[in-house]
Amino acid sequence: MVDPFGEAGHRTERERILDALRDRVLSGVLAPGERIDLAATAAEFGTSRTPVREACLALDADGLVRVAQRSGITVVGLSEESILENFAVMAALSGVAAQWAARRASPLERARIREIHREITAVLRVGDDVSRLNWEFHGEINKACGSRRLREMLASAARMIPRRFFALFPSHVVDGVDEHEELVVAIEQGQELEARRLAERHFESAVEVLREHFAEQDRERAPGRP
Repeated sequence: MVDPFGEAGHRTERERILDALRDRVLSGVLAPGERIDLAATAAEFGTSRTPVREACLALDADGLVRVAQRSGITVVGLSEESILENFAVMAALSGVAAQWAARRASPLERARIREIHREITAVLRVGDDVSRLNWEFHGEINKACGSRRLREMLASAARMIPRRFFALFPSHVVDGVDEHEELVVAIEQGQELEARRLAERHFESAVEVLREHFAEQDRERAPGRP
């Protein structure tokens, strides 16, 4: 899994499992109250129990699971409000990153951002998944901001964003292509405040998609609904 909000590099077995389990918890594939079986998960990833246990301990530190000596590993998950707050934080940080990228990005970095945007558009035309490219697009903007500290803050916030978001809500990806184009132009032309506004709006639109998703889930769970 590409981690556009952090630093590139070799991923250990523990990191690979941690990313996968975190994504399953954040996207609801592993529901609150569900148990994580160490042996079964180790078999799934073709590894020993040790990196799985270490990954679960990291999730415990984030408050996403509970590791207990007797009862094992239980999924805690996040509340709907916490998930929405995470996206709001990402909107604010991504806005600053886009603003600084418009000010500081080199010609090569601007060209790379434009190139990934073209790739996303081309892939969408044939109906393929663009989740990885989407994260790469935002990752390139974050790299171009020129601030290691801001990238670290973005990486921390992104840990609580499900990587499967784009797969769960493909319509948001399609709608977001035009927003990407506006954002690329703003960065290319050095329009700092416009780049910030567009980046914030892009993530805020994801919040609205999630709000509607949660509202629909509540309607489906309502008593008396057939």
